[in-house]
Amino acid sequence: MGSVRVGIALSDPGGVLATPLVTLDRDAEAGTDLDRLVALVDEHEVVEVVVGLPRTLAGRDGPAAQAAQDYAAATRERLTAAGHEVPVVFSDERLTTVTATRQLSDRGVRGRKQRRVIDQAAAVAILQGHLDARRATGGTPEPS
Repeated sequence: MGSVRVGIALSDPGGVLATPLVTLDRDAEAGTDLDRLVALVDEHEVVEVVVGLPRTLAGRDGPAAQAAQDYAAATRERLTAAGHEVPVVFSDERLTTVTATRQLSDRGVRGRKQRRVIDQAAAVAILQGHLDARRATGGTPEPS
């Protein structure tokens, strides 16, 4: 999640492949982005929400990581209030936006078009990394 937009990605039912879904506009005041996120969880029968945790390159939590933790807490609250007992977990997102920007530029996506798509591409990279790490450690991937 960012301060302006939130990229959303989903995995296949087997928890193998992440794909982009949508980019939500952030609404820190009214929380309409959280309402839409809860609706997407319901619509797609999501079993786990993965939030990117933007740590520094040294592995420390800074202001952006605190903002992600606050967003995850707000997401948990909204999900619980809506009757969804869906875990909200973190996945390290270091360099995912940089990687997504580079990939989109290589494909010729630039400027304003890139801004909305980059959030989805970064969400895919975060989710895919989470799924891959879970498989690599012997965990059973859960779709998200």
